[in-house]
Formats: sequence, structure tokens, C-alpha cells
Amino acid sequence: MLADNASNIDLPIGVFDSGVGGLTVMRAVTELLPYEDIIYLGDTARVPYGNRGPETVRRYALNATKLLVDRGVKAIVIACNTASAFALKAVRARLDVPVLGVIEPVARTAAAASEAGAIGVIGTRGTVRSGCYPKALEALRPGVTVHQTACPLFVPLAEEGWLTGDVPRQVAREYLRSLADTDVDTLILGCTHYPILRQTIAEVLQEVISQPVTLYDSATSTARDLREGLSQHDLLRPERSGRELRFLLTDVPDGFKPTAERFFGSHISEFEHVNIPVGD
Repeated sequence: MLADNASNIDLPIGVFDSGVGGLTVMRAVTELLPYEDIIYLGDTARVPYGNRGPETVRRYALNATKLLVDRGVKAIVIACNTASAFALKAVRARLDVPVLGVIEPVARTAAAASEAGAIGVIGTRGTVRSGCYPKALEALRPGVTVHQTACPLFVPLAEEGWLTGDVPRQVAREYLRSLADTDVDTLILGCTHYPILRQTIAEVLQEVISQPVTLYDSATSTARDLREGLSQHDLLRPERSGRELRFLLTDVPDGFKPTAERFFGSHISEFEHVNIPVGD
């Protein structure tokens, strides 16, 4: 929930992710909120979070979001499913700014959309292990059936740009065949990397599942929730010319820029290197 504070209307929005995947969320936010300044923080020095333990993820997320608060933001989006699963509650308790995760928004969308009440979830091992989606979906729609599948190789495929062709299709078949004998009619892309693999995922689903399946990603749903919350509390910036988008990284690996631009969908002029202070 976003707090009423009209004096914060001109502050930027903070978007935090463990690495590059959150740029799909950043992209959706920039499209739906065209007049907002946004600061993106990618903890690329410590990526991936998907294979980390819960306490480590919480510590990383707390320190990273504290840096965004120190930069002066009016709201924070945790644009990482693993960090949302393990750290959202802790971050909300620690910080004075409103914080949104990416799990609840897309779970709400999928729960309302599924006619059969059978929903598939694909994500990293950490997200699947957390059980965050079955918990959220059951709370929203009691009695729903949830089929989860961890798809860890989708992340490196997305980052390498292997989005279509024989290799990603074969990987997708191996993962998605577990849904073949289910009644799933809705699939949540439970990792912010997965939207750029949407075409291949959708095509393979048509091969392995007899009924049509609708795909939902956290980027679009989260951006909509953010826009609604800002609007309700009079924190949306009015129409204006120009906006500032800043990209902060804890490490800038070789070849990172084209990967980042693939996820963001447009040119990124520069990245600012930052060190995240280690807190308690």
C-alpha cells in the first residue's frame, strides 16, 4: 500500500532486482508511467539470488533497498521474484517508503483469469522452493490447483539472447512436459527473465498441452498495481516533457550493455557503478 504524502510527488520511483531480469519490470513501469523519474538498481555483483538461501536474500535486499531510500525515492518495486518471496515482508518492516513485490500482482491477475482453477507457475528454484505462488493463489482463490516447475536454464538462455530456435525449444520441452497431463489453462511466468522467452514458451505449451493456455508475467501486473497505487494517493506526476531514467549497478560485467538493452527494450545511455553498504 502506498502512503499519502503529496510532498513526495516529484521524487523518483526505485526499482530493485538482483540483476538484469528486473529490467522487464522497469520497461513496463516506464511505459505505463511515462512522466515518472525512475532509478533502477541491479545487484549484478551478487547475482543470481535464485540459488541463495532465504536469510542471504533478505540481507541483500535490505541493504539494496536502503541504498534506494538514501537516493530519495517515493516508492520501491522489488522486481525480483526470489527477493519478493523471501524479503518483501522484511523490507516493508524496515523502510518508511511503500514497497511493492512482483508476486501478489500477477497472482491476482492469474487467479481471476483461470476458468479451470488450475494454474501453472514456472520460476527459479528459489521461487518454487519458497512456495510463494501457491500460498498467494490459495489466499486469492481457495481451492485453486497450482502446478509448479523450476526452469533454471531459462535465465542463462535469456541473458545470452537464445530466445528462439532448437536449443531454447528443447529446454522448454524438458521443463514444460510436466504440465502435459494437467488442466492448466493459465501460466505465470514467475521470473522476470522469462517474458523475453514468451514466444518459445507459448509455442512449446501448444505442443505439450491440449487446451489453450494464457501466459501472464509479473512485469505488466506489477506496473499496473504501481500506477493504481500512485494514482489513488495523488502521487502520480502530472504530464510534463522529459523524464530521468537512471541505472545503478553493483558490477558492470563485460558485454552487459547489449544484454540489458535486450531486456529493457531500448537504448541505455550509461550505467552508474555503486557499492551497496553492508548493513546488519
